[in-house]
Amino acid sequence: MALIPKLTRVLLFFFLLCGGLFFARDFLVPVTFGGLLAMLLVPVCNMLEAKGVGKALAATMCVLLFVAVAGGIIALLTWQVGGLAEDASDMMAQMNKVPARVQQYIQRVVGIPVAKQQEMIKEQSAGMSSKAGAQLALIAGSAASIMGTTLLVIIYIFLFIFYREHLSSFVLKMVAVDDREKAKGVIASGSRVAQQYISGLAMMVGILWVMYGIGFTIIGIKHALFFALLCGLLEIMPYVGNLTGTTITAAMAYAQGGSSMALWVLAVYAVVQFTQTYLLEPLVVGAKVNINPLCTIVIIVVGEMIWGIPGMMLAIPLLGIIKIICDNVPQLQPVGFLIGEVRQRKPLFRRKSKENSD
Repeated sequence: MALIPKLTRVLLFFFLLCGGLFFARDFLVPVTFGGLLAMLLVPVCNMLEAKGVGKALAATMCVLLFVAVAGGIIALLTWQVGGLAEDASDMMAQMNKVPARVQQYIQRVVGIPVAKQQEMIKEQSAGMSSKAGAQLALIAGSAASIMGTTLLVIIYIFLFIFYREHLSSFVLKMVAVDDREKAKGVIASGSRVAQQYISGLAMMVGILWVMYGIGFTIIGIKHALFFALLCGLLEIMPYVGNLTGTTITAAMAYAQGGSSMALWVLAVYAVVQFTQTYLLEPLVVGAKVNINPLCTIVIIVVGEMIWGIPGMMLAIPLLGIIKIICDNVPQLQPVGFLIGEVRQRKPLFRRKSKENSD
């Protein structure tokens, strides 16, 4: 009977935690991004400081390195979008033919006349046009919010790198003296997991850019580099990103070359996903976070519900850090066991071969 009140407390804590994370997302999302990216850049900062560079200058150089890499990717995407816009009219002309074919298919299968379908579309368009101004205002507000969040992330990266020893000492002061060496190991392990996961993910995205670029160029898609960059970058969002990028690319391929080119895009996607799943992830990313697939999917869904798209991106490395903490705290070790990968047990009985039995 004592298990029920304990389970009730655990569930209550979980729901209160999720509620707190949801209402504090505007503050926590930039802080979390800044902390994880700072962990990634700490080895670079340590290398610069070992060569005699001052702490403030080394932290500034790390931030500038991050800004340069991110700015280069954005500039490359902007350049490709500019070229894509030149062919937008031809693509739109091809895409405008699709609704007519869909309407004819609906009339043939469902029995709704084309005129009735057009009337229904006009009614929906009238309602949407009245909301156009509000939607534009929302887009402008979202762009301003993204710029503000990006600036905050850059500031947090610098501060976390500059004050990393101070923050580490603060955590150690909260731990009993006898457990401080163990706490140092937990901090180092958590930071190492974040570094390995993010750096491995960045390397995998770069390889995917090359693979998608080669595949899309071979099948003849215009602006293949843009679609390769898009599919690779969306890989940051697990499970959802690759499907989104491939769907957009297949739609554009259909506008350029019809269904045959769209099918070739799906074939490239299948080959790349096979290579990613069985070669890239084990070799490049590896089992850095050591989380089983069930908890991976659950944490991604929960992260999206609480923090939206940033939650999906941050869910896996954060859960990996949480697992390390749980594995080193006796009271939380069952949680770490639940999160961790399932180890295959050896069978209790093995069938002896005929030669061995003889």
